[in-house]
Amino acid sequence: MTSFEREIREQPQVVSALLRAQRARAEEIAAEVRRVRPRLALIAARGSSDNAARYAKYVLGARNRLVVGLAAPALHTIYRTPPDLAGALVIGISQSGESPDVVAVVDDAARQGALTVAITNEAASPLARAASLALAIGAGEERAVAASKTYTGQLAALAMLSAAIEGEDGPWRELERAPDAMTAALDAAASARAAAPRLVGAARIATLGRGFNFASAFEAALKLKELTRIAAEAASPADFLHGPIAMVDEGFPIVMVAPGGVQDADALHMAARLGERRALLAVVSDRADLLARAEIPLALPIALPEWLSPLAAIVPAQLLALSVAEALGLDPDRPRGLAKVTRTT
Repeated sequence: MTSFEREIREQPQVVSALLRAQRARAEEIAAEVRRVRPRLALIAARGSSDNAARYAKYVLGARNRLVVGLAAPALHTIYRTPPDLAGALVIGISQSGESPDVVAVVDDAARQGALTVAITNEAASPLARAASLALAIGAGEERAVAASKTYTGQLAALAMLSAAIEGEDGPWRELERAPDAMTAALDAAASARAAAPRLVGAARIATLGRGFNFASAFEAALKLKELTRIAAEAASPADFLHGPIAMVDEGFPIVMVAPGGVQDADALHMAARLGERRALLAVVSDRADLLARAEIPLALPIALPEWLSPLAAIVPAQLLALSVAEALGLDPDRPRGLAKVTRTT
């Protein structure tokens, strides 16, 4: 078994341990957020962590009513014209906590008096030291270059922060269901392996997801690019209809991440449109009606509330990228041209 597959399978345990170990820390951070009452939240991240930040835009926006934006680190490191961050909540998300540009955003925010929070797998990293508060995800060493358990650990940490800001028991009870749903999602491994040969010849692929799973579309695309070298483009279904759908013809592969939620009707409409164009459609969902429209159904056996669904929904997408890489004869643990820690400025 490759390290990447092993780490995919470790994800339920990582999230379960995180919920036990860091609830008090999340509540401590949330108390500071409630005290400060930030005017907005700004998130600095790169790579898979940037996709976790996309999730944060929805979870902190929808559930905590925060205005959330993604930082432009070059303003801090290249142009040296940092925006006014006084009164903001600034969150740095990084697996290693070592990327200088992410650290620079948090450093500048701290100098301006903003409340700064680090979410990282490395509790002693430069990012954790730069922030006033840190939440370590405790995923353990990740040997594969492509992130898996650190990504879902970041999602869980953000969901915990949202639940703690909300200050009710209900969200925490829902969070406790996530590890079982992630374990059940591993059942998609057989379907992913069976589907892999159909994607081996693809030069391009599109990944779709909306709302909380906008992040899942981008993370699925990143895993496909990293592991299979297929040019993968991520979009929301709404944006996809505003132009990119023109490139879809018969056999064009699409991965749609669409667990049940308020976007159900839109997802069904999108699946119908893609069916008219005879696309090769893979669907990650807990909905039988959507899975029935897919040539490659990747089922989620346990449904989570929509705000938590990205924790389980990314698992079949990871397994699909792994299976395609192996079908292509590529080493999923060592993607070409990549290193485990990437330091950008």
